[in-house]
Amino acid sequence: MSNGAHALIQTLINAGITTCFTNPGTSEMHFVAALDSAPEMRAVLTLFEGVATGAADGYSRMADRPAATLLHLGCGLGNGLANLHNARKGKVPLLNIVGDHATYHTRYDAQLQSDIETVARNVSSWVRTSQSSAALGQDALDAVTACMGPPGQVATLILPADVSWSEGGVAMPPPRLSPPPAADDPAVAAIAQALQGEGKKAILLGHRALRAPTLMIAAQIAKRTGATLFAEVFPTRIERGAGLPHVERLAYLAELASVQLDGLDHLVLIDAKAPVSFFAYPGKKSYLVPENCELHELASPVQDVTASLLKLARAVHADQVQADLQPLKRPGLPRGKFTADKVCKAIGQLLPENAIIVDEAQTSGIMLPMYTAGAPRHDVITLTGGAIGQGLPNAVGAAIACPDRKVIALIGDGSAMYTLQALWTMAREKLDVISVIFNNRSYAILNVELQRVGALGAGEKAKAQLDLNHPPLDFVSLGKGMGVASRRATTTAEFVTALEHALRTPGPHLIEAVVPPSLAGLKLRVLPHVLSSLAKLPRPVARAIKRGIAP
Repeated sequence: MSNGAHALIQTLINAGITTCFTNPGTSEMHFVAALDSAPEMRAVLTLFEGVATGAADGYSRMADRPAATLLHLGCGLGNGLANLHNARKGKVPLLNIVGDHATYHTRYDAQLQSDIETVARNVSSWVRTSQSSAALGQDALDAVTACMGPPGQVATLILPADVSWSEGGVAMPPPRLSPPPAADDPAVAAIAQALQGEGKKAILLGHRALRAPTLMIAAQIAKRTGATLFAEVFPTRIERGAGLPHVERLAYLAELASVQLDGLDHLVLIDAKAPVSFFAYPGKKSYLVPENCELHELASPVQDVTASLLKLARAVHADQVQADLQPLKRPGLPRGKFTADKVCKAIGQLLPENAIIVDEAQTSGIMLPMYTAGAPRHDVITLTGGAIGQGLPNAVGAAIACPDRKVIALIGDGSAMYTLQALWTMAREKLDVISVIFNNRSYAILNVELQRVGALGAGEKAKAQLDLNHPPLDFVSLGKGMGVASRRATTTAEFVTALEHALRTPGPHLIEAVVPPSLAGLKLRVLPHVLSSLAKLPRPVARAIKRGIAP
């Protein structure tokens, strides 16, 4: 007879969960010991819980199956909440195992005692504290079933120490999942009629609709009906590049997204929400769907996206249409003054086939979609929940899920400092990750927001809260200190040389790109006025300005 920990791990393995990102403590030691009896389970140590949760997120996005985390009590779970928030917003299947004090010990309110369930509910759609070793296997099976969805979601199983160490655990078989339903016939017929009718039409794709098979069907429908294809602002995972349809992502800045959506009569949602502004701004609208636009939902997060799109394609007679595909087109190697845009251009020129880009570049990555549109086929992971510190951990998980693919993580300097410990795990696991850190020595995105919100009286004290220059961060020393080969680039030529070296050399690399902020000085001061004027300008002019700011 096995103890609870053995039964739990075997239940996870039976369900196909074979990777666990860990940051354990005393209460989890029986789970840790049980790992040696389960060769199928890969345990990956992280130095911070936010790395464990972000790595599990990145793994699940690329492996198309959940990863697990092992976290220490409520405090450990709390340390990982930001990246669990990002996973929740991205509908990523992820299973947290959170250790707790023994059931009989909780009444003493020991120093690390906390209400773990309350902490977990903020980011978890399913939460349960297991009460016995005999029940643990079923609890684990219920947790796996819940996190797999659809939609994918975060599930948190709380594991008291005595439930883990006591005998009587029983491993459970894999979950039996019911296939999700497709869109019903009346909904398909109504959307087909809207798309084939008069007016300006668009299709907004999210989450599962941004993978190659579904992208192809959506592009056929768009070609047949004259609809524009949009992707949500921050996709969980989008497949891009040569041989795939080009999809324009909605802009982060609400004013620019409004230009993209302006004049629409019909907007069809496919596994996506109606677009809204990321934040509220004085005197500006939060809901971005045009006032007279009719909203349609073809497939919700609980429905079968592919089957729904196939039904719509048949209804509009698009199933035999040849979709427009992006040709292979490289931008050329960059030259001249070193800027963030030159970094993006170099990546577009040198990106290898089947690479994975983890994009947490913030303002420095504005030009990345344009320069990589015609690059060889690749995947892009983005900051789904907006909580910075996701990129480096996501890269860890993606590299473990796809060990034969090059991972390039593009990270802002402020974002990097949230979860820099991920570099140590990259070195420990010998992961094939290139981390490009845009060191512009500021929270550049917040300088933009300071202008946009119209905050009055912002002087030197206010601006100092957004400045990272005193003292300057030395990412080469930080990277080397965690075992990652690290180089600094202060010129375009130095960056190209560093990137070429990292691409041909396996293992983790860090390139610190010392660049000026993409939006600074006069450009930064003028931006709010330009954005405010867009709604009053003729559409062609507004669209041209939008392309100039965020192509």
